[in-house]
Amino acid sequence: MLASSSPTLPLSSDFFVPVNKDVQAEFRTDGDSKVIYLCGNSLGLSSRRSVDLVQEELKAWGTHGVVGHFRHPHDRPWVKFTDELNPLMAEIVGAKEKEVACMGTLTSNLHLMMDSFYKPTADRFKILCEAKAFPSDQYAIASQVKAHDLDPTTAIIEVSPREGEYTLREEDILEIIATEGPSIALVLFSGVQYYTGQWFPMESITRKAKEQGCICGWDLAHAVGNVPLALHDWNVDFAVWCTYKYLNASPGGIAGLFVHEKWDNIVLPKFAGWWGHELTTRFEMPPKFSPILGAQGFQQSNPCILALATLLGSLQLFKEAGMMKPIRERSLLLTGTLERLLNKSSYFVPPDEVRQFYPQPGRGEPGFTIITPSDASQRGAQLSLLFLPVGTGLMQKIFTGLSNYGVIGDEREPDVIRLAPAPLYNTIGDCEQAVHYLEEAFKALL
Repeated sequence: MLASSSPTLPLSSDFFVPVNKDVQAEFRTDGDSKVIYLCGNSLGLSSRRSVDLVQEELKAWGTHGVVGHFRHPHDRPWVKFTDELNPLMAEIVGAKEKEVACMGTLTSNLHLMMDSFYKPTADRFKILCEAKAFPSDQYAIASQVKAHDLDPTTAIIEVSPREGEYTLREEDILEIIATEGPSIALVLFSGVQYYTGQWFPMESITRKAKEQGCICGWDLAHAVGNVPLALHDWNVDFAVWCTYKYLNASPGGIAGLFVHEKWDNIVLPKFAGWWGHELTTRFEMPPKFSPILGAQGFQQSNPCILALATLLGSLQLFKEAGMMKPIRERSLLLTGTLERLLNKSSYFVPPDEVRQFYPQPGRGEPGFTIITPSDASQRGAQLSLLFLPVGTGLMQKIFTGLSNYGVIGDEREPDVIRLAPAPLYNTIGDCEQAVHYLEEAFKALL
């Protein structure tokens, strides 16, 4: 179990951390020292457990060949491998085991879910989402609307922050649902907004959507493994996610989806595949599709075992850490510490003072603000730093400086750097060093 007040996480040693020389941190003379990795919101680190399990599966392939589908040296036959994963994933997202499936990729799963749940009519045809959602979501939403011969300009309602603000207000989202509800077929938000790091009030949005007769789905790419979820209890209709961010399941790792059990025997897979067929008769090769009850009936092809192994290794570590309650406690400590240190920086500008100090675009002293909510209940691990004045290229210069100091975050054009201390492997010391080198990066420009 994690000690949430401890500055060193017991599981840190279970992850491989890149070293300065391998990422070309040019300003560091200690090339063999670990980098300050604050990029788990983009790609989680590799766990030793995951690497070991991949090696076991490669060896099983070599020693057993096709027999490994049914008889496995570690009692993980490949036809049932997801049985190892589904209970753990269900616990992560707050669901029943039959409500989750480890399958596919995020956007392909989103298309499957939207095709199943987005049923526009003459009166109820709109989709409500946040403005500037992750581009892949925007593409998927627009293409689904067009597939129904609808115009995205009239069928998609995008909610934007108020003038001068960076994030959405709960009351504004709920008011739009209440006002436009009879015309909305689907409410589809990100659980955590990828750019700002805002954790949307998922329970209240879902409740309001259901009150208005809308389907409510969620993209949990930046939420799963980051914030506590209760998809079943919140009465969410469907959700999709990737696993390579906070779940540390390797680049492009297998994704997941959730379908609430209330839809069992009502919403059935339209695009059937043999891996969604009941296992008891799957290998009898019957001509008629008989889907597994629940989310797993949406499976199509047999998944990559190596991708499942990396996910299993990480989820086992989540379980050993006590799952989301202690992990969230640790996350609050780390991100809260990072925020306090950033607020003390001589280059920090409080969000409500940005307009005062930067009244004209492109003019003003170099600085930064934090556009992620300061209320910890409205964010996950990530803090998004907006570099000022915007549009001057300052962010790119600071990002290069941080990289040369061995601080690994990620840049989002045009002006944001995202830093996310991951509770499974980051430490207070990582936060302290990141802010120290941020100061150094600024000083180098002046």
